[in-house]
Amino acid sequence: MTSKFCLKPIPTRAIALLSGALLLSACASPEKTGEIYDPYETENRARHEAAKRADQKYVEPIAQDYGEWPAPIRDGVTNFSRNLSLAPMIVNNLLQADIKGAGQNTARLLVNSTLGIAGLIDIAGDMEIYEDTTGFGDTLAVWGVGEGAYMETPLIGPSTERDTVGSVVDLATNPIWYISGGSYAALGVIGIVGEKLDERQKYATTIDAVLYGSADSYAQARQIYLQNRRFNLGQEVAFESPDCDEGGVADPYADPYADPYADPYADPYAEPEASTDQNSCNSEEIQ
Repeated sequence: MTSKFCLKPIPTRAIALLSGALLLSACASPEKTGEIYDPYETENRARHEAAKRADQKYVEPIAQDYGEWPAPIRDGVTNFSRNLSLAPMIVNNLLQADIKGAGQNTARLLVNSTLGIAGLIDIAGDMEIYEDTTGFGDTLAVWGVGEGAYMETPLIGPSTERDTVGSVVDLATNPIWYISGGSYAALGVIGIVGEKLDERQKYATTIDAVLYGSADSYAQARQIYLQNRRFNLGQEVAFESPDCDEGGVADPYADPYADPYADPYADPYAEPEASTDQNSCNSEEIQ
């Protein structure tokens, strides 16, 4: 008696897609510390504005409505989606020679897929077995592929050429598309959409501040993404800024409102009048 629930081999077209992705990623230009490589800014800005309109009209209202659903349902959908993404993560851990991360993600997958009822309940999290988040974009970075040009891509949002390739590969290698010949693909789509809506609702304040509260939301989103991405990859995060030190790295504790011409050795508690009077006295003594 054969089981109906089985994994089918990845189709030849999927293998061709992954091979093409690898070739495209090999063409990505290496990033330069402190610089932003954005040769497609005109097209990127157009997609960014289209994404903002879609967010304002559809995504944000739907996410707010989704946020009214019972927390156990929303958490279950997100847990299910994250559990499915663990299989590609394990592969990428191994491709990066990250044995510890592979073991951690494998343990999490086994625990949540069994005790957690197909990942609906995060039992592994309660056991302090946390996700070692990674993807094919990280693997390409470990292999020495540069991040390439900055890109605003539909559905993915802020990205780079390397990370766009990585996102496509991660999505294509999600096992939900191949279980019983793709019969359960709809569940995977529901999980992914639910996870994204949950994120939009949870981080609404931050997202709204960037998209609708900044003078140039495109430039703001681009810098935030590249800074976080480079930091997560262990790369030097440096952008030209008045708050940068001699090494070009922005000081996270710098006061953005500080006077750049102020005397760094001045007594911050000195009274301006006293200082002026003292200077006058000194001038009289000199005369």
